[in-house]
Amino acid sequence: MLIAQVPTTIVDLARLSLAYGEGARLDLPVEIASLELGGQDYAAAATSLDARLDVSRLSAGYALRLRFPLRVEGPCMRCLDSAAVEVEVDAREVHQRDTEDEELCSPYVEDDDLDLGRWAHDAAVLATPTRVLCRPDCAGLCPVCGESLNDADPAAHEHDTGLDPRWAKLDELKQE
Repeated sequence: MLIAQVPTTIVDLARLSLAYGEGARLDLPVEIASLELGGQDYAAAATSLDARLDVSRLSAGYALRLRFPLRVEGPCMRCLDSAAVEVEVDAREVHQRDTEDEELCSPYVEDDDLDLGRWAHDAAVLATPTRVLCRPDCAGLCPVCGESLNDADPAAHEHDTGLDPRWAKLDELKQE
């Protein structure tokens, strides 16, 4: 399995020089690497996205919020035609120093350095719907011939409903 290389964008939170209770709002560019969903690769429509990062200083750490719009493009999960979905990413993290509680330790912050690129990528994956479809009523592919049922006329697209000849020998078995 290949793992996409996530672009690194590091934000030095200590350089913000925030006193306890203070906050800062930063508008930063982030790059989103391809997203793998259901075994397919999906890409962000734009190579660089404008993200808003809100940082609040806590007594022993930071409260973080990341927001950005995202358009994901790739194959439809039902018919394999081109599909796109637009989402608003809104992610939050808390990082407290000197605690054993994993819920309070962000995996994206280490020594006051925030890995914004990795966080943005993970937040994009979580915000993307589980099904990327070309249209809400996508009919998918015909299980017999593989033709797209979105374009097929239902009256003209019929298949023999006879038994599969590979299973014919089973019909000869007697059930008692």
